[in-house]
Amino acid sequence: MEISAAQANEAPAETTTLAWQKTELARHPQRPHPMDFIANLFTDRSEIHGDRAFGDDAAVTCLMARFHGEEVLVIANLKGRTTKEKVQRNFGMPNPEGYRKALRTMKIAEKFGRPIFTFIDLAGANAGLGAEERGQAEAIAHNLREMSRLRVPTIATITGEGGSGGALAIAVTDRVFILENAAYSVISPEACASIMWRDASKRALAAEALRTTADDVYRLGCVDAIVPEPEGGAHTQPALAAEMLGKILRQSLSDLQQLSIEELIAQRQKKFRNMAQFYTS
Repeated sequence: MEISAAQANEAPAETTTLAWQKTELARHPQRPHPMDFIANLFTDRSEIHGDRAFGDDAAVTCLMARFHGEEVLVIANLKGRTTKEKVQRNFGMPNPEGYRKALRTMKIAEKFGRPIFTFIDLAGANAGLGAEERGQAEAIAHNLREMSRLRVPTIATITGEGGSGGALAIAVTDRVFILENAAYSVISPEACASIMWRDASKRALAAEALRTTADDVYRLGCVDAIVPEPEGGAHTQPALAAEMLGKILRQSLSDLQQLSIEELIAQRQKKFRNMAQFYTS
């Protein structure tokens, strides 16, 4: 769906679209958070704290763990369930120290040859003044570069929202999966509507135009596969949703481990370089 000049100048009536319905499912208050999936899939978890530069970001967790007996690194953003937890974790929006902590632990995993799994459910990185002062853009950019050349298998899963560079900063991986009712976009529908029509209530139209659904981003080549969910959404049967994801992660890791390090890096870099290319005759 393209936004015409006429649409940009005249705010349309509020409506409901499939893309917005999917966005609401991705944000469902009972939807499993990344840590819910991790608790079901990984054992012997041991958390690593701090970025060795500023502090420890409560919005990002980094865990050494075991996946079917194999030692791995798991990275995820944490949103919190209660109001107190949400405030503590900044509603799951990482600060630069969170991204630096993630990269620090990735380098540890690379040193010891441990595969890396990341789980993403965030509206975006923290855009506050403090985050900008501490180098938010630099931290994200550094992660994008370094993740593109990590010498271990890497797998990312978008379990809810995958918002902008905040999500991409831990999603430059060999395989990127998205749950059936998750969303992946460069900007939130509300923010897009505010820019296009000066009216955030036009979020449903914006969601449709942004092509945020799992089907959309798969067709665009931004993800490698869509992970099915239980009927009604992952929140209806969280344990089953984790089991369905776990099977795909296990097979994907096995496939990646058959490739040499040079093949992994070459395929990873080629995939991301080919995204969003645009040609005209």
